[in-house]
Amino acid sequence: MAGLTYKKAGVDIDEGDRFIGLISPLARKTFRPGVMTGIGSFNALFKVNTRKYKKPVLVSGTDGVGTKLKIAFLTDRHDTVGIDLVGMCVNDILTSGSEPLFFLDYFASGKLKPEKAAEVIKGIVEGCKQAGCSLIGGETAEMPGFYSGGEYDLAGFAVGVVDKDKIIDGSKIKKCDAIVGLASNGLHSNGYSLVRKLFFDIKKMKASARIAELGTSLGEELLKPTKIYVKAFNAIRDKVMVKGMAHITGGGIPGNLPRIFPKGISAVINEGSWPVPPVFQVIRKMGKVPVADMRMTFNMGIGYIIVIPETEADKAISILRKTGYDSFVIGTIEKGGQGTRYA
Repeated sequence: MAGLTYKKAGVDIDEGDRFIGLISPLARKTFRPGVMTGIGSFNALFKVNTRKYKKPVLVSGTDGVGTKLKIAFLTDRHDTVGIDLVGMCVNDILTSGSEPLFFLDYFASGKLKPEKAAEVIKGIVEGCKQAGCSLIGGETAEMPGFYSGGEYDLAGFAVGVVDKDKIIDGSKIKKCDAIVGLASNGLHSNGYSLVRKLFFDIKKMKASARIAELGTSLGEELLKPTKIYVKAFNAIRDKVMVKGMAHITGGGIPGNLPRIFPKGISAVINEGSWPVPPVFQVIRKMGKVPVADMRMTFNMGIGYIIVIPETEADKAISILRKTGYDSFVIGTIEKGGQGTRYA
């Protein structure tokens, strides 16, 4: 009997090395000034520009893609979930007014398939390009018996920087400030446990099924990547007074917007003030999902919110739309109350 090897146990180091060879050129395309190490080091070094930032404060965030990955497995399409991974992280750290600097990923599978994994990394690279940050490192774990065949998991880690005097924390938000909502790209990366239960378990639909209201297949709709809002903020950061920002993820507007409020204020959200993408209407009608549950589960078409003085709302929206971000005044800040209410 031949002796047991790591490869026979299910871990192929040669394939891992081949994977690094495939992704290293992709990652290098994202390198920006400040990157001090290449792919393959034990760690990654990044130098903050202290001429640009006099009192630099580092801002970090981590997230995953969640069960949206199941849609990637169903469709065998893997080039978009990496964008989701970056988006979920950088949109979070952006809310403090930070500039995303670099990104790291964690990719784990039962059996590493370099070409498939490289497709995932292509998405991460695209997300980093959209966010203007560098993919400077990561970890690939091959764990036989831990994941089902062909499945993998992702986690991401983003680091940004902001001058201490320019941190946006919502403390200056006050009555009558305008709530500007930036359009989402659909579901982004939240609510997929409900979505999968509805479409695949209850309705027994296939990812290839076409839904007239969507104008595309179910799988294509569900894989639309999370929109990244870095360029939107960059376009207005020095042109209007940004008092607070919120990334609208799981919990919807009611669960995320109040996180940036100082004590004693709340929000009024104006129903019908933005176009709700068809996918949300399909979910609500097909699943008979209560309106309150829809609002607390999904972004409902608003992926990011910026709170600014009422007098600057029109200017902000004009700039955002010219930059390619559909945006709308979706509500206002009021004194007293609690959280958000719809009117």
